[in-house]
Amino acid sequence: MYCIVDIETTGNGIKGNKITEISIFKYDGARIIDEFTSLVNPECEIPYFITGLTGIDNALVRNAPTIADIAPNILSFTEGTIFVAHSVNFDYNVIKNEFKELGLSFVRKKLCTVRLSRTVFPGYRSYSLGKLCSTLSIPLENRHRARGDAHATVLLFQKILNTPKIEETLKKFLNARSQEATFPPSLPKTHYENLPEKTGIYLFKNAKGEIIYAGKAKNIKKRVLGHFYDKSEKEIQMCRHTEQIDYELAGNELVAFLMESYAIKHYYPVYNRAQKKKVPAYAIFNYEDRDGILHLAFNKIKNVPRPLTTLYSITECREFLEIICSSYGLCAKYCHLQEGISYCSHFRIPQCDGICRGKEAVEDYNKKAHDAVNYITNNKDNFMIREKGRDAMEDALVIVQDGQYYGYGFVPKETEVRSLQDVLAFVIPQKETLETKRLVASYALKNQGKLIPFNSQ
Repeated sequence: MYCIVDIETTGNGIKGNKITEISIFKYDGARIIDEFTSLVNPECEIPYFITGLTGIDNALVRNAPTIADIAPNILSFTEGTIFVAHSVNFDYNVIKNEFKELGLSFVRKKLCTVRLSRTVFPGYRSYSLGKLCSTLSIPLENRHRARGDAHATVLLFQKILNTPKIEETLKKFLNARSQEATFPPSLPKTHYENLPEKTGIYLFKNAKGEIIYAGKAKNIKKRVLGHFYDKSEKEIQMCRHTEQIDYELAGNELVAFLMESYAIKHYYPVYNRAQKKKVPAYAIFNYEDRDGILHLAFNKIKNVPRPLTTLYSITECREFLEIICSSYGLCAKYCHLQEGISYCSHFRIPQCDGICRGKEAVEDYNKKAHDAVNYITNNKDNFMIREKGRDAMEDALVIVQDGQYYGYGFVPKETEVRSLQDVLAFVIPQKETLETKRLVASYALKNQGKLIPFNSQ
């Protein structure tokens, strides 16, 4: 026995998603034998855009029963049946969460008519209920109302049951080990089956081919399956919109991290949260004023034509200049650590030799300032990290040039690496960000033995 279900909701996310209407048709595989349909008072405001879609407004449900009122009816009506719906995980999990808040358990076997349709009616461009009904000549009345959509799903399910070898298909879908009910409704199972159990990144894509999530993993296949089992609000919504999964092998976790960071910054996927904030880069630079005194200062990198070095916060810039100022006996005023003053008096920096008081010659001060500039310019790391490649025939390389992350690449194992020129043809240049800077710096600190120094000249 089957119960074909459709619900309308307030649309406020899975855990905040409240039912406004529910319709259930009890179906024995040949005919409808019973029906339960009811408006539901969600006990909260219904957003205007939901009213525009469904026609259900606050006035319509004001005197309707609450979910607590009809929960016993739903439990008894669906007991001993298989729960069937179009995109079943959405309807099932909303009901399950509503019942959980009432202290009730709701557990039923599930069938998804989206996934079943993909199997028995392959090759269609869309498997939305509206498009399937149009393609299969199924009447669909009162679209986006629970009874209309549920009844159309009954007719769709009837057509599915009339396809050849449907018993084998249903048996496979209802097998707890098949994972069919776990997969996103619009994702062909082959997309998951073709994923490797290797280290790299994976990209969830929607119907338009847009990347909606980018992730990294030591085992891509296992990590992707974890998304399908996750019942959090974000994961369920993301999986509902996933129709394709691409991947790219990295060979090792460091390159996977770097690939993921690039994908997030480049594609800005809607379901990624981390690394999406654009962190402005700042530059340390030098210039001479009208009195010939050499200044060290910082500004946003877009305003600096020739940066001496790049940092990623004002705090980092100030701390860096404090160290330089103290180490070379410079003046806090001319390192722009104190503004709008006549004489320096920085609490963390010893008093300078008097350039701000006219007690030190400009030539003497500038010599110290030039030494500091030379240190900043020349004291930059140049090294490669050689790591595990994507297969036994290659190695992965991560390049740091002049203290900045330059990019990554893959080289044949027999490649002799003595200079940057030996591997430039294999390297994919990347833009350094705060995340990649910290990733590479942290890795280099912990894996000194894998660093290969080189001369930048």
